Amino acid sequence: MLRCCRIIHILSRHTFIPALKSKGWPDPILNPRGFCMSCKMTEESTDAQIKALKRPADDTLVETEHEDKKLKTDQDERKYPKKKVALLMAYSGKGYYGMQRNAKNSQFRTIEDELVTALVRAGCIPEGHGDDMKKMSFQRCARTDKGVSAAGQVVSLKVWMIDNILDKMNAHLPPHIRILGYKRVTGGFNSKNNCDARTYSYMLPTVSFSPKDYNQEDTSFRLSSDTLQKVNQLFGLYKGTHNFHNFTSQKGPRDPSAKRYITHMSCGEPFVRQEAEFAIITVRGQSFMMHQIRKMIGLVIAVVKGYVDEGVIERSWGEDKVDVPKAPGLGLVLEKVHFDRYNKRFGGDGIHETLEWTEEKEAITAFKDKHIYPSIVEAELHEKSMVNWMATLYIHDFEATATGNQECKVGNVWLGCLK
Repeated sequence: MLRCCRIIHILSRHTFIPALKSKGWPDPILNPRGFCMSCKMTEESTDAQIKALKRPADDTLVETEHEDKKLKTDQDERKYPKKKVALLMAYSGKGYYGMQRNAKNSQFRTIEDELVTALVRAGCIPEGHGDDMKKMSFQRCARTDKGVSAAGQVVSLKVWMIDNILDKMNAHLPPHIRILGYKRVTGGFNSKNNCDARTYSYMLPTVSFSPKDYNQEDTSFRLSSDTLQKVNQLFGLYKGTHNFHNFTSQKGPRDPSAKRYITHMSCGEPFVRQEAEFAIITVRGQSFMMHQIRKMIGLVIAVVKGYVDEGVIERSWGEDKVDVPKAPGLGLVLEKVHFDRYNKRFGGDGIHETLEWTEEKEAITAFKDKHIYPSIVEAELHEKSMVNWMATLYIHDFEATATGNQECKVGNVWLGCLK
């Protein structure tokens, strides 16, 4: 190209320019340098165009890969439609820091950590939804505490309805966590907000109801019918709406949310496991605050054992501060959650099923007998959580706290303790 410019430059100086000048052409047009520069610019422009042609080819490849990936995702979503479902869960809570996941603190393993991992691996939710559970509209019915088990927990979320979804989810879960069933629900369903009531059970050794001077480690203790009747009479006092601000933390006596409605609470007939006698307490309420059930049981145990008179129960609903002992969390189990209003409105619409889980009852019972009850019995007999807790009941001064003065007793010495 440069040689061409030189030839044109020579010819223009000796042939073309004199001829054009004679015709009256202006000098700028006849500037041979400008002509050659335009040739050079044309050459550079050609190179730039070649490079530009190459660059879009690379960019097109990246865009094509992105489009292919997006197309594949769209095809998966079309193949497996995303629907709102309710999952029936059962789990043994021993060794876990409760139900609710804390993505910022993964060192404390929770039940939801296991569940989210299984959902991603099974292909039920996109991987990114595991870090932000709001993306799949996730909600649990009850937020169980550390060590608490469940036989009828219900969570709601949006999932891809893959083939054999139940088997694939359970294939990525440990044996002590199972999805026992699932049902399609309405798009606006929320397992927490749509829940009308919750039923819990609490399994404990019956020696918990022995006199305070009895040997608490004596596994031969058997609960009498008279004592069982007394226990149920005390549990019956909880029925109705009361102010339970003394049965949880960070609730003032005038906080409206401290009022809770209890529909049933009783202790069943005792039974023997590994030569020790146990019993199961059942309580149903509209909703419960943190530690409420464990404190309700702890206070009845204190009354039956003779640490305080039964008047403390009604006194605890007043505005005065009462030191209510909290029973261990080991025996607490979420038995069932109730959706009566939802079932009445949508259960018969021909599209959605009622959330009764009648077909899963046998599976629920089998799971409790295999994973929950043996774990509670084994832990209690070896770790003695209830026995050790009962040894601390003498520290509580139930009468003094009625006037706002609490004292702590260590051995035979009373120490002033502020709350």
